[in-house]
Amino acid sequence: MIASIMLLGGYLRLRRSWRIGLSLLTLLGFTVLVTPEPSVLRSAVMATLTLLSIGAGRPGRGVPTLLAVVIGLLVTDPWLARNYGFALSVLATAGLLVLAGPLARVLAQWMPTALAAIIAIPLAAQLACQPVLILLNPSLPLYGVPANILAGPAAPIATVVGLVACLTLPVLPGVAVALLGLAWLPSAWIAAVAQGVSLLPGTRLPWPGGAPGVLLLALVTLLTLVVVLRGPTARPARWPAAVLAVLLVGLGGYAGSLIGAGIGRVASFPPDWQIAACDIGQGDAVVVRDGDQYALVDVGPDPQLLTVCLATLGISRINLLVLTHYDLDHIGGVDAVLGKVDTALVGVPENAQDERLHERLAAGGATVHQGARGDSGTLGGLRWNILWPIRGATTMQVGNPGSITIMFDGRGIRSIYLGDLGEDSQNALLRASPPGRVDVVKVAHHGSADQSPKLYAQLQARIGLISVGAANSYGHPTDALLNTLAAVGTLPMRTDREGLAVVAPGANGTLVLWTEKVGDRGPPATSTPTQTVAPDAAGPVGAAG
Repeated sequence: MIASIMLLGGYLRLRRSWRIGLSLLTLLGFTVLVTPEPSVLRSAVMATLTLLSIGAGRPGRGVPTLLAVVIGLLVTDPWLARNYGFALSVLATAGLLVLAGPLARVLAQWMPTALAAIIAIPLAAQLACQPVLILLNPSLPLYGVPANILAGPAAPIATVVGLVACLTLPVLPGVAVALLGLAWLPSAWIAAVAQGVSLLPGTRLPWPGGAPGVLLLALVTLLTLVVVLRGPTARPARWPAAVLAVLLVGLGGYAGSLIGAGIGRVASFPPDWQIAACDIGQGDAVVVRDGDQYALVDVGPDPQLLTVCLATLGISRINLLVLTHYDLDHIGGVDAVLGKVDTALVGVPENAQDERLHERLAAGGATVHQGARGDSGTLGGLRWNILWPIRGATTMQVGNPGSITIMFDGRGIRSIYLGDLGEDSQNALLRASPPGRVDVVKVAHHGSADQSPKLYAQLQARIGLISVGAANSYGHPTDALLNTLAAVGTLPMRTDREGLAVVAPGANGTLVLWTEKVGDRGPPATSTPTQTVAPDAAGPVGAAG
């Protein structure tokens, strides 16, 4: 943006002081428009210092300027040190300043200089940022650099044209609308690249998480740079190359073991499993299956976590998607299934953002239907019907109280999925659509205390699936909920302690429960002729795979 103003001003023969002043004014407007987020603040202050040094006739160098900006901002606001956006912005800039040139020179030995520069820029930024990104997602993006190469040229066009459109909107709305249309083109291209790359096989390589993963990746990156960036006349870097080879072989074995573990888990599932509760943290994503037909009730908070779960289960197509309501922990992972859904049942939209979600699903080929009581259909040999909310009612239609409540029945299991219904809406459900007894209940709202004991007493489920994040700040599942389940003989199955859980019909009306890990399931359910059974039981009831 600043470069465009400086170049255009030079072409129009504006004085340097005028060009710098116009650049600073534009920079201020841009910062106010997009709000001074940490990454924006870093770039704005750095650009300001660079412009002022140019105006003083003493252009500064990149690395000292970056260091001065970082020190100044941290002195002003020490909490920036804990902000991922700020850290990534600083590291990406440092990578461009320090690594882009040497990488381009090395790559230019095997390809045209222009192509080497195009590859070196995103590669340098990726290498610098990846150790911190490991803290957010313990895996390596295999297509990150190609995706940035494809999307990168569109970003400045979208930014500049979009900024001009926003600035002209109050005075020339017609012109602004035309400019917004132009800005949409590069923005749509960036979105298409992101979506296309996310659908490619093997998009991420497993990597250790936490501090060990950061240190290990930093070491691998440093050794790689030592080996690659040494000059052609330098002596061979034998020890860095040897250490790097050992690390890569070890990491290859580690990645292979993770992939093998995933395959092993699938092989150990009950072959006729019908329900799978994904371990996706504090959120819901539960699969219902019959043969090669799949329904997915909510998509959790993170598309990457959902992608891993679906891949583990061997699912590439969703025949029925149910989005119970629009909280982020229930719809945040929707990008993982866009373009893979046949039919989507959704709740009453609360705002324009919810309506855009419907449009995105439809654009991906899904038939979108607003679900309500009375809707029904089939999934293979299973029958499903919606019990809540009531179409046309004036209350309890949106948010948690309006959560779509769906029931599946067939192949030996009757199950119900309560979304985030609270006690009042659960009691209203009891009055309007009494569900009767079930075998499996997806416990409402991750096991919060806002529950109706009357509903769970009527359900008398043998297994209660609680999709909940480890060490969550809400105290879920609560003791009150666990006591309610124990009182009616329902076995609690918590994803925070037991990971992925799979339920299958057993012999003589029993259920088979497979879980990733052995966990404390709380008070065991009362033993009955139809008690939950599973091989290799971890306790009085249930099983751990």
